[in-house]
Amino acid sequence: MVKKIDFNKNLKDLNVTDIKARIQEDKQRLKKLEFAHAISPLENPMSIRSLRMDVARLNTELRKRELGI
Repeated sequence: MVKKIDFNKNLKDLNVTDIKARIQEDKQRLKKLEFAHAISPLENPMSIRSLRMDVARLNTELRKRELGI
């Protein structure tokens, strides 16, 4: 829960281009993790879930800013 709160606070400081860049970086990291997990099991497979949730949070914040909420 604390990670989510800290993550959301840090999002407020970023501008739209930074958020888009971070989304692209995290999506690439997610693909690499999923590929590595397909080859051999990761030590912590929950990292895939947390990264996926971070991408969703970034997309949500980007959409909020587009709508002006």
